[in-house]
Amino acid sequence: MDSLTLVATVSLLAGGLYWFVCILGSAEQKGKHAVHLSGGSIQRDNVQENYNQYWSFFRRPKQIEKTENVPAFVDTFYNLVTDIYEWGWGQSFHFSPAIPGKSNLESTRIHEQMAVDLIGVKPGEKILDAGCGVGGPMRAIAKHSGCNVVGITINEYQVSRAKSHNKKAGLSHLCDVVCGNFLEMPFADASFDGAYSIEATCHAPRLEDVYREIFRVLKPGKMYVSYEWVTTELYNGEDPEHVEVIQGIERGDALPGLRNYSEIGDVARKVGFEVVKEKDLAKPPANPWWSRLKMGRIAYWRNHILVMVLETLGVAPKGTVDVHEMLFKTADYLTRGGESGIFTPMHMILCKKPEKPQEC
Repeated sequence: MDSLTLVATVSLLAGGLYWFVCILGSAEQKGKHAVHLSGGSIQRDNVQENYNQYWSFFRRPKQIEKTENVPAFVDTFYNLVTDIYEWGWGQSFHFSPAIPGKSNLESTRIHEQMAVDLIGVKPGEKILDAGCGVGGPMRAIAKHSGCNVVGITINEYQVSRAKSHNKKAGLSHLCDVVCGNFLEMPFADASFDGAYSIEATCHAPRLEDVYREIFRVLKPGKMYVSYEWVTTELYNGEDPEHVEVIQGIERGDALPGLRNYSEIGDVARKVGFEVVKEKDLAKPPANPWWSRLKMGRIAYWRNHILVMVLETLGVAPKGTVDVHEMLFKTADYLTRGGESGIFTPMHMILCKKPEKPQEC
């Protein structure tokens, strides 16, 4: 090979690697690049150990049903996956119905804006994002509504990421994030003009506990909306394939146990809410929410090769490949759940806190 050919080959490979890592490196503008993948708040030498620890929860399933164990379980999960979610999915860690003529990002924003529209808040009012992640929905909702949004997440790394994104977006004056457990929130009674949670309360071992906390911090007469992960009326607990799919979703998404859609309204009423409306936003005429997962299979293999290279080179911490593979397998279970109709990530419940306390 002459020197000119060698230079051309090296240049082509270098250019291809730059395009592979940097140009295709993040799913959303200002998102993560592959070379910056980490284990969140976990020291890089401990990522593999923490991944193994995460799976140990499922060898002791009764342990993750206990409220006191949930913070460690969910915190470990989000330390492991947050960077990969941002890199491969974007800053909003949730699904949305596919909308013809709209990009995934546009469909996501419309889905988020609908949440705040449902609770009917006014500019300047203060609302709660219960389980805010890195704040993608928070920023979209703040820009759309003009409200002051306070988010809470159990994960310290997500707090730092959310605050960084808020600053870059010029929204720090409208968006704030605190680190805490939404089962025991550090907020005063009746301190919010509205509240929402987008595919977040599924991490609670008992839905009643998080709904009761949200009820407590809401002002009387104000509204709360949640998009819940649930099994549908088509789920059959005696069908081995159905059970496999649901358990696969639970293991790959840090869920103590998925609830059935029929339980959600009863839980809300039990803690004192008036249920205004319930609807599965995934049902027709909505287009399949899982189509984005199916379209991402080629991207997954591209990304997985890259993750393996980066881990081998020591750029990404050891254990990153295992986490990425876990998420791909989970995506398959989610797709199967959506196609079969036994699972939905967007069972919407709209609730109101009564103006006056209910009589016992």
